[in-house]
Amino acid sequence: MKSLKNFLDKIKPNFEPEGKLHAFRSVFDGFETFLFTPNETSKSGVHIHDSRDSKRTMIIVVLALMPCLLFGMYNAGYQHFLASGAGEMPFWSLFGYGFFSILPAIAVTYIVGLGIEFIVAQWRGEEIQEGFLVTGILIPMVCPIETPLWMIAVATAFSVIFAKEVFGGTGFNIVNIALITRAVLFFGYPASMSGDKVFIGTRSVLGIGTDLPDTFTGATPLGQIATATGQTCITDINGDPVSLWNMFLGLIPGSFGETSTLCILIGAVILLAAGIANWRIIVSVFAGGAVMSLIAHASATSTYPASFLHVDEQLCLGGFAFAAVFMATDPVTAARTTVGKYIYGFLIGVIAIIIRTYNNGYPEGAMLAVLLMNVLAPLIDYCVVQVNINRRLKRIKA
Repeated sequence: MKSLKNFLDKIKPNFEPEGKLHAFRSVFDGFETFLFTPNETSKSGVHIHDSRDSKRTMIIVVLALMPCLLFGMYNAGYQHFLASGAGEMPFWSLFGYGFFSILPAIAVTYIVGLGIEFIVAQWRGEEIQEGFLVTGILIPMVCPIETPLWMIAVATAFSVIFAKEVFGGTGFNIVNIALITRAVLFFGYPASMSGDKVFIGTRSVLGIGTDLPDTFTGATPLGQIATATGQTCITDINGDPVSLWNMFLGLIPGSFGETSTLCILIGAVILLAAGIANWRIIVSVFAGGAVMSLIAHASATSTYPASFLHVDEQLCLGGFAFAAVFMATDPVTAARTTVGKYIYGFLIGVIAIIIRTYNNGYPEGAMLAVLLMNVLAPLIDYCVVQVNINRRLKRIKA
């Protein structure tokens, strides 16, 4: 690493304002600060200096996402081979199928998203922001495996430009960029983002797996619930009951990185240990979801007939746990006050289950719940602050 640092120091003058490659200063700066901690120091005032900058924070979040990503690769292959009826399912074939399925989506997301951010940074003469390090890997993980690459590219470009850069870039966006990308895909191309044909790979990848018939369908657990008529349990592709343990592990159809609650909780431990995620939000989301699940379970309707689904199953299915840990805790778009975090998280959990259970046209509610509360987070903080101010004023007058 020392030789690489010496090389960067040697060529750095070329990228300074008077250098011959000054037009690419932002690109060089982004690459250098990604590899090494910046050596700039404050010129005035009192400051606390720490080796962890925002890039290091984002890298930790990416590391926390690795268990979900790696398991998603395995599960994508597992679901494909299960659907194909293959008797023997070797581990590396399962993993390889998922790896080569998700790799193009990750590459497209980073190329489009980072490309736009590089262009904007050069145009503004600013440093390249590092927020897309996390967003670029989140986007493929919250999408079905069959999502066409051109759709991901279009949605990513739209979200980065209109939900981030127009507001000022990283740290100024009012909603989660990855979820906006998924929302653009869902409302713009609903046939490719929902239904029974998009969550399981139906084509062989580089000779791994087999092409499934065009008539193949494989409903996700939440899709089964939305259309349940007399059904008493969640079943897999072959019609066999799915245990709570398999739901917890994530051996079920779903968006690429959202199925494994176990891997999500491992990521939560990493984020909490690093002091990045706020435990109040995570706990509140699960609490809100549990309360609303109890209510839904006790009050089945014609719209929501699947009252057999219990609280623990609700919290393990769909993108609920993933949203609680990786989406709701985004420090830019979440509530800032301590009490506000509890309110913000609890309402996300409640709204997600309400949408999921009482709207059979859209069996997953985590995305819309988080986006709605992103918009309401400033109002929540304002109300909390005003209540505190009024309480103190009353105390003074008394």
